[in-house]
Amino acid sequence: MIVRIGVSESPKEIEVDMADGTDAETVRSDVEAAVAAGSGMLWLVDRHGRQVGVPAARIGYVDLGTTDSAPTIGFGA
Repeated sequence: MIVRIGVSESPKEIEVDMADGTDAETVRSDVEAAVAAGSGMLWLVDRHGRQVGVPAARIGYVDLGTTDSAPTIGFGA
């Protein structure tokens, strides 16, 4: 599953390629808890074990995708 996070005041988004079998509902509840707390960090661990931290107060949006939702390039559907 790929998680894309938009950060306030940043033109780029953060993309985290999560491990196979990651539960989208668990990630969603982690994001909601971090945003509700208002301060602190949202920590995610990618498929290689790297930890990615995003300041919860700066989260603009979160896109929870699946592994088969790769973006299309060109004129493809």
